[in-house]
Amino acid sequence: MLLSPSRPIWALPQEEVAAALQSSPEGLTQGEATQRLERCGPNTLPHLKPRPLLLRLVDQMLHFMALLLWVAGGLAFAAGTPQLGWAIWGVVLINGCFSFWQDFQAERTLATLASSLPQRAQVWRDGVVRSVAADSLVPGDRVVLEEGERVPADCRLLRSAALLLDLSLLTGESQPMPRQADPLPLREGRPLPAVECANLLLAGTTVASGRGEAMVYATGLETEFGHVAHLTASTRRGISTLEQQVGTIVHTITLVAVSMALVAFALNLLLVGMAPLESLVFAVGILVANVPEGLLPTVTLALAITVQRMARQQALVRRLSAVETLGSVSVICSDKTGTLTCNRMELEEVWLPEDWPQGRSFLLAGSALCNNAQPAPSGPAGESTEAALLQAATAAGLDVPVLRARHPRLLELPFDSHRRRMSVVVAWSPGHEGCPPLPPCGRLVLTKGAPLEMLAQCTAWLLPSGAVPLQAAERTLVRQANDRLAAQGYRVLALALAPVGEGPLPSGEVLESHQILVGLLGLYDPPRAEVPRAIRQCREAGIKVTMVTGDYGLTAQAVAQQLGLLDPSPLAGSGPMADPVRVIEGSTLAAIGELQLRQLLKYRHRLVFARVTPEQKLRLVQAYRSLGEVVAVTGDGVNDAPALRAADVGLAMGRSGTDVAREAADIVLLDDNFATLVAAIRYGRSVVANIGKFITYVLASNVPEVAPFLAMVLIQVPAALTVLQILAVDLGTDLLPALGLGSEPPEPLTMTVPPRGRGLPLLNRAVMVRAYLVLGLTEAALSMGGYLKVWTDHGVPLQQLRRLAPQLLHHRAEPWVAGVQTQASTLAFALIVAGQMGALLACRSDRLPVWQLLGVPNPLLWLGLLSEPLLASALILLPALAGVFGFLPLSPGDGLLLVAAPLVVLLVDTAFKAGLRALKRRQI
Repeated sequence: MLLSPSRPIWALPQEEVAAALQSSPEGLTQGEATQRLERCGPNTLPHLKPRPLLLRLVDQMLHFMALLLWVAGGLAFAAGTPQLGWAIWGVVLINGCFSFWQDFQAERTLATLASSLPQRAQVWRDGVVRSVAADSLVPGDRVVLEEGERVPADCRLLRSAALLLDLSLLTGESQPMPRQADPLPLREGRPLPAVECANLLLAGTTVASGRGEAMVYATGLETEFGHVAHLTASTRRGISTLEQQVGTIVHTITLVAVSMALVAFALNLLLVGMAPLESLVFAVGILVANVPEGLLPTVTLALAITVQRMARQQALVRRLSAVETLGSVSVICSDKTGTLTCNRMELEEVWLPEDWPQGRSFLLAGSALCNNAQPAPSGPAGESTEAALLQAATAAGLDVPVLRARHPRLLELPFDSHRRRMSVVVAWSPGHEGCPPLPPCGRLVLTKGAPLEMLAQCTAWLLPSGAVPLQAAERTLVRQANDRLAAQGYRVLALALAPVGEGPLPSGEVLESHQILVGLLGLYDPPRAEVPRAIRQCREAGIKVTMVTGDYGLTAQAVAQQLGLLDPSPLAGSGPMADPVRVIEGSTLAAIGELQLRQLLKYRHRLVFARVTPEQKLRLVQAYRSLGEVVAVTGDGVNDAPALRAADVGLAMGRSGTDVAREAADIVLLDDNFATLVAAIRYGRSVVANIGKFITYVLASNVPEVAPFLAMVLIQVPAALTVLQILAVDLGTDLLPALGLGSEPPEPLTMTVPPRGRGLPLLNRAVMVRAYLVLGLTEAALSMGGYLKVWTDHGVPLQQLRRLAPQLLHHRAEPWVAGVQTQASTLAFALIVAGQMGALLACRSDRLPVWQLLGVPNPLLWLGLLSEPLLASALILLPALAGVFGFLPLSPGDGLLLVAAPLVVLLVDTAFKAGLRALKRRQI
């Protein structure tokens, strides 16, 4: 911070700062900035050291489900079947490594996507203001900072306008602190800490309000934030709702698996007459059959793929938990400007109290002076409304740089959402810019803002002859002109002025009182062409869309009608409350009690809230949530941050949004587009649906895997499968095919069903009924039917098979009996695999029949489908593998059964879906 021990940066007068940093008052040239960047390095901090990869791999091997399988493998060793123990442990290792790889890839994906939205900074280069990447800043750069922006480097303030800085990142203080450009006196004794210097802006802090210009003196590791970067190392990620639900599923299935294993062990020991070690082996088989080994890697994959798909649709996910929450969104509270509209403001119309030749020119000159946008070769740079006014002034022939040099700014009162106006004090000479006669003055207050609020501050309006007092009739004319412009969807601004005499400038309230109204400016921001369709999609999906804007009621209503959010009203244009049921202004909202507000939100849809304050926006979010709604909120400013944090899903604007809004949000819309939000909701619904598809698919295979052991106990026939064969089913049908289900694109009907209920478990009754009683029972019937068919074909009916069961159990059966058992087990195994092929296609949707999804692309799913018969064939036909798993080649006649099995599963599932649809139609 010290340029020299005796000349700290904070003690220098403003005019000496640039020279001390070997810069100029207009900042650096691009060439000099490039040279300094090579010497100083980028303006970045080293990333936090992540958890070591080895420990993260160990985490994947020691979670709850993996520990269960480690124990199962140990029990297999204890039971004298080491090959089974190694097979189970192999499953743990394979799934652990795959989960680790998926988690690692997902982390890299998020890091890559985050880098696609780098922090930007407005900086003077070559005499003009440019937007550059913050990591390219160097000492000597002159930066421009607006409300809501993060300070990109340590800077010395040169000019400020009501600047308040949020220092909570460095000090923990939540109250913003004022910052001024004046030099500070030198102190003897202890040096002055940087956070206590009122003329310093420190990297990582944010501009809570106001604006300023400052000179960079430290970047990267040399900043104060660089010195204390370790403070962020203690941040820990909370557990998301999805992780909690998956954890609940794991514990539920584990409880079922352990209970069934214990029951099987007891029944085999007491009723079947197995030896303890043999009973233990079968108990391990029950345990392994019920554990969905591929659950965790599939969840990770589903999230990672969804995040990538959302990024391609211009939605950047900052918190993974938001992906799952999107699937339950039932209310969207959306801004208007830039989200529902194009954020391309253009001046369409001006209104003057009296038509006079130079009136328009004077109105535009005043709006260019009371304006923070900067001229640039590619067009004005700055907030869209101010840039549009500057563009209009330039198009009218005004030379804005010359105009500003002739009337330099002496003071600024920045815009805020409560005053709804901005004021500047400029030096003024009578007779300039076509101004009509004004009282003699050397300074002029120019105020730009909301017409009705400003009209209350005005006592006169400006005519060619000079200022004329405003009477009631004149005020009515102004209101009517404002309503006429607003009813066309224009954002309407008023410009007013007031002469200022000599002496100290009065306070802001005095400066902005007793003003003279100059005229009105109507700016139009066209609605986005794709938004009406997106709003219709929301309606079809059972999602309420509420517009929440700071604009005037008639403007908001007109835009809402153009977008299809409100129906055209015959009362449109009759006043700010043309549709009092659906268009509610902030003043009315303030008078509504909490109970009335909840009743309004519950029973009235397609609402528009206009002229709302940030506190009222937060109140709306809280009221919706108190009704049980899952709320998504869009915002771009500092004042939107509380609502973004309070919402279930906060969505910030990537182009026009402030750094504060992006930090508070869960998702950043890179194109600021409402249609992108609707697309993100579609993907959020799909990721939850895909996890449900995978769970249904995996649980379905558990039933035919458990059925042989139940049949052994209940009807006392030999077990149709060995434990190793069950593991072969799990490896052949649970991993790659299930991952294909996790990567399914959204279904065509995703946005035609109501939102998923808040807190609805993934493992619900509908999933369990379909998995166990429809798909699972069908596969079990096919598998056990094939097993018994082989015995029947060899002349062994069911009664005789029961007598052979003890011989097979105790390994005393004749060779031909053992051979038939092996062949029967092989067919039972193959029929489960074939049935799972049908289940895989059936699980692509819980509503649509399979043929309606055949054209939906999903390479991973088709690869998984192909892998099932290939792996099964390898296990059966390759002698080395067949010997380990106990398989024999199938007879040619069994091929018809294997072809029919997936078709039977699909037919049963299609009939079940049709029954559900018919039941729903009856209920309606």
